[in-house]
Amino acid sequence: MLNVYLNIIFSDSLKILSLVIPVLIAVAMIVWVDRRVWGLVQLRRGPNVVGPFGLLQTVADALKYIFKEIIIPAGSNKIIFILAPVVTMSLALLSWAVIPFGEDIYLTNINVGVLYLFAVSSLSVYGIIMAGWASNSKYPFLGALRSAAQMVSYEVSIGFVIVTVLLCVGSLNLVDIVIAQKKVWFAVPLFPMFIIFFISALAETNRPPFDLPEAEAELVSGYQTEYSGMMYALFWLGEYANILLMCAMGSVLFLGGWLSPIDLYPFNLIPTPLWLIFKIFILFIAFALIKAIVPRYRYDQLMRLGWKVFLPISLAWVVIVSGFLVYFKKVPIN
Repeated sequence: MLNVYLNIIFSDSLKILSLVIPVLIAVAMIVWVDRRVWGLVQLRRGPNVVGPFGLLQTVADALKYIFKEIIIPAGSNKIIFILAPVVTMSLALLSWAVIPFGEDIYLTNINVGVLYLFAVSSLSVYGIIMAGWASNSKYPFLGALRSAAQMVSYEVSIGFVIVTVLLCVGSLNLVDIVIAQKKVWFAVPLFPMFIIFFISALAETNRPPFDLPEAEAELVSGYQTEYSGMMYALFWLGEYANILLMCAMGSVLFLGGWLSPIDLYPFNLIPTPLWLIFKIFILFIAFALIKAIVPRYRYDQLMRLGWKVFLPISLAWVVIVSGFLVYFKKVPIN
């Protein structure tokens, strides 16, 4: 009996590592892509010295963070100060457990996968609040308060956006959501919701033009101000893992997930995980372009956009989609 339990634990550990390691490698590479896109937009090279095409720049940065001294402020709550980046990074990785890379390619397939993502993503704000409060400093505390208000505000609109998708599918299972898009991706009939989801994802991940919780001009580095070394790197890795997660959610909910855009030769020969990875990459390129192009919003503009624009539109779209489905006897729009 003990051998059976050990085999189960070993096989589950291998499954988890087979997901976590590629995600961490993708995070490292996506930072390089991010910098190269900024360089392209600003008519400069970007990282190009460390390794061929600068590919090892992220490795050099990681080594720098590993060997840097970790400084814990004397007046901080040391336990919570240390736990904050660990919580942020752990929650960023936990969310990937339900992302399907194929009809049978996933770490776990639960019937309430969307609720799982909601639950885990809503907890991510706690790591930032813990960091801001435990630092015992004004700038981190203000950054944490900004982040909490921002994430709560835009989670509401993201929730209504996802409700429109769930109404069309009739299931909370992410695999079922992808399969329901075999005829037409939800980005076509629900295009306004796709745009709102994408912009709300920028706010959820504190990306420009909504990077107010870590605004360098007025808050130094926001909730990360007092962090250094590998503890700072965990926040950095967690942020990019969350960005990739939002891109994955956008791909699964609106862009057909692992489904090929053209069900013809040679497109149907490409492995299904590669299609999802390609769509995640395209959405991330859009994230990077917006950071390089769009100026930062004021905080009042950020809140006005979330509560007075996105919330009414997404709520109205839920009513419209519900009425459409009821009128046509609950026939899915695809």
